[in-house]
Amino acid sequence: MSIQLHWFLPTYGDSRFIVGGGHGLPAGAAHSDRDASIDYLASIVRAAETFGFTGALIPTGAWCEDAFVTAALLARETTSLGFLVAFRPGLVSPTLSAQMAATFARHAPGRILLNVVVGGEAHEQRSFGDHLSKDDRYARCDEFLDVVRGLFAGETVTLAGKHVNVEEAALAVPPNPVPPLYFGGSSPAAGPVAARHADVYLTWGEPPEAVRTKVEWIRGLAAKEGRDVRFGIRLHTISRDTADEAWAQADRFVAALDEETVANAQKGLHRSESEGQRRMLALHEEHRSNGTWSDARSLEIAPNLWAGVGLVRGGAGTALVGSHTEVADRMAEYVDVGIDEFIFSGYPHLEELFWFGEGVVPILRERGLFKGGASTAGPASIPFVGSAR
Repeated sequence: MSIQLHWFLPTYGDSRFIVGGGHGLPAGAAHSDRDASIDYLASIVRAAETFGFTGALIPTGAWCEDAFVTAALLARETTSLGFLVAFRPGLVSPTLSAQMAATFARHAPGRILLNVVVGGEAHEQRSFGDHLSKDDRYARCDEFLDVVRGLFAGETVTLAGKHVNVEEAALAVPPNPVPPLYFGGSSPAAGPVAARHADVYLTWGEPPEAVRTKVEWIRGLAAKEGRDVRFGIRLHTISRDTADEAWAQADRFVAALDEETVANAQKGLHRSESEGQRRMLALHEEHRSNGTWSDARSLEIAPNLWAGVGLVRGGAGTALVGSHTEVADRMAEYVDVGIDEFIFSGYPHLEELFWFGEGVVPILRERGLFKGGASTAGPASIPFVGSAR
């Protein structure tokens, strides 16, 4: 079995340092040095396609640009890459969401994947006009996805639920193939919804044994529903020719932070209702309290797993840091505990994609872990010199 690789699109801006903001932090919290224009994002997706990646994750929230619009603009920039479009049930009707996905699928068949984000920050949800509690958001999501699944199957759907009420909803042309649903959530309310609807369950980057526990939890719930679920993990990466070079880059990242910046970011992140965010915060809590966070290696919470990104960024807060071989080794360990898909990012996203694509991907191919499509062009031949390297 071959793993699938995805890259992340920083639609809130990019930088040579960690960009703060993200899930749990307010709009405008991200301070980037590089504008995430369509031209810049296009350079990232073209590179990802060249390296054989399956898709590009486009985030959702008040802190970034709209995912569906961005995906539509970028679809013409590539030929095979899929777009993992994050969206929030309840902020738009299930019928309209299904129609948008079906329209995308018609014009770019097989290139739309849907990342269902229930939302873990009540203050942000309220800014969109959503005042439900966290558990009610999951209950609404369950009903929402019942409608979407029915529409994708070509059914005419009527549902009078507690949160969703549609009558004789239908799609003019259902999507073919049906977009897979990606879903994350670590709270008790998330598990049953994932088991019923997710094609791929997503987790943020915790140590392998913690990830194994999540995989077994969701796998068990899905079995009761008579379903099989794939599993994905969201991580950053700092991959270099040597481990020392990679950790030197991590040192540069933390050296650019100061106590006030970290404290302000953590204050905002602690407002989050997300169980996944709480788990991310716990990974570096001790080092924040004793002041050792400024030493990058102090935040290595498992071999080559670094919690430094989560000092100022909400959501995914860990990175695989090391030589290309070490990063590939750690990925293999995640595969062993059940992970099928990896969603990576790095700072800056374009340059780090090349470090990963040129350094780690060949190792994964050699080991038979990754068989995604790739450019077949050989190295350039320079007359009288030989092959370029």
